[in-house]
Amino acid sequence: MKLQRIKAVARKEFIHVFRDIRSLIMGIAIPMMLLFLFGYALTLDVDNVPLVVWDQSGTPASRDLVSRFSGSRYFSLKRYAASYREIERDIDRRDALMALIIPRRFDDDLQAGRTVKVQAIVDGSDSNTATTALGYADFIVDSYSRSITLEQSRRAVDTLSRPPLAPEPRVWFNADLVSRNAIVPGLIAVIMMVIAALLTSLTVAREWETGTMEQLISTPLTGGELIVGKLVPYFCIGLFDLVVALLAGRFIFLVPMRGERLLLLGTSILFLVVALALGMLISILGRSQFAASQFALVATLLPAFLLSGFVFPIANMPLPLQAFTHVIPARYFVTILRGIYLKGVGLTALAGDILFLAVFGSLVFALAVRKFRKKM
Repeated sequence: MKLQRIKAVARKEFIHVFRDIRSLIMGIAIPMMLLFLFGYALTLDVDNVPLVVWDQSGTPASRDLVSRFSGSRYFSLKRYAASYREIERDIDRRDALMALIIPRRFDDDLQAGRTVKVQAIVDGSDSNTATTALGYADFIVDSYSRSITLEQSRRAVDTLSRPPLAPEPRVWFNADLVSRNAIVPGLIAVIMMVIAALLTSLTVAREWETGTMEQLISTPLTGGELIVGKLVPYFCIGLFDLVVALLAGRFIFLVPMRGERLLLLGTSILFLVVALALGMLISILGRSQFAASQFALVATLLPAFLLSGFVFPIANMPLPLQAFTHVIPARYFVTILRGIYLKGVGLTALAGDILFLAVFGSLVFALAVRKFRKKM
C-alpha cells in the first residue's frame, strides 16, 4: 500500500462528507440523539410504584405496615380504597400498579401470635415491573415481620434476642444497583456498532450507483488502498462520537470510571475499526445504497441490541442463541466496557475479548479486500 494513494482517497471522501449534510447528520447528530434518548429513557429501575391500600384493620399495627410501603422510594401511596371494586377500577385505569389489602383481624392475629396473610394484587400486564414490585413488597413485609418477631421475643425474655442467621448482602461494582451504570456503557457499544457500520455501508455502494467507480477502477489504486482511504474519514467521525459518548457517560450520566482510561480508549478504537470494516464489507457485497443500508441495520442493530447482553442476559437465552452470540462483536465490547467502567479490571482479565475483536476485525477486513474487484 502507498500512503500517497490512501491520502488521496481519504481527501476525496472527506470532501464528500463535508458537502453532504446528510452524512454529517447521520455521523454526528444521530449518535448523540440516540445516546441521550436511550440514556435517559431506557432504565430498568422500578421506583415510585403507584400503590393503593385497603386497610380493613385501621389499627396502629396496620398503619405501621402501610407507612413502611409509603416511606420507601419504591412505592408511592396514591390513595386508600374501600372495596375490591375500587381497587379493580384503579388498576384498570393504571392509576395504581399494586394494591395492598390488610385483613380486618390483622392486629388481633399479630397479638395472638398467629400468622397473618396480607394480600397484594399486581397488574401483570407489565411482567418485568410487576415481578420487581413484588420483590420489593416481599422485602418490606419480611422486614416488618422480623421486627414483630424481635419485639415479641423481647417481651418474652426481656432481652433482645438475635436471629441465628443474619444475612448481610453486599453488592459489588454497582452498590446502589443503578441500572444506568450498566446501560450507558452497553449503549455506547450499540451506538458505535450501528452508526459506524451504517456510515461505511454506503461508501462503495454509492460509487457504483453514481457511476464514479469506473474512474476509480481506471486508477492504479489497489483494493486495500481504496478501502483504507475510504475508512479514514469515517474513523475520524466515529472517534469524535466515541469521545463525546465517553465524556457524556462520565460527566452527564455520572457513570463511575474505575478502570484505566488508556485501556478504555484503546479497546474502543479497536471496536470502532471492527465496526467500520464490517460496514465496508456490507457495502462491497451490497452494490446498492438501499440494500447495503438495510442489511447493515439488520446485521448490526438487532444483534447488538438483542444478543450482546446489553439489555437481556445471555444466560437466559435458548442454547442455540447463546452459541450464536459468540460471533457478535458487540457482545465482547459490552463486556469490556462494563469491566473497565464498573469493575476496574485490567488487560489480563479482558485479553480474551480483546483478542476476539482483533481477530474478527482482521478477518472482516481481509474478506472485504478479497471481495472487492476492480472490474465492471
